[in-house]
Amino acid sequence: MTTVSKGKLKARMLEYFREVERTGEPLIVTDHGREVLEVRSLAPPKIVTAAEALALYRAGTHPQPEVSEEELMEPLPVDDWEVLRDDDRNPW
Repeated sequence: MTTVSKGKLKARMLEYFREVERTGEPLIVTDHGREVLEVRSLAPPKIVTAAEALALYRAGTHPQPEVSEEELMEPLPVDDWEVLRDDDRNPW
C-alpha cells in the first residue's frame, strides 16, 4: 500500500489517482504522519491485452507493466490485426 502526505498528494494528485486506478492498490493519505484517508478504486484494475500494448507503443506511449516483453513478442490473433489497421496513421 502506498502512503503519501497531503502536501505531496496535492502537488501530484492526478498521478496518484491514475496509479490507484491502474493497479487497484489503495492509497493512504497522511496528515503530519497520521493516516487520515484511504483512496481506492471502485473498478478492478484494467489488464492490457497484447494488441492494446502494441497500439500504445505505436502511439508513442508505454503500456502498463502487467504486459511482459515475452507477451508482446507473441503473434497476435487475426482479429487483433483489424484493430491495429484501424488505428494506423502512418502516412506512408
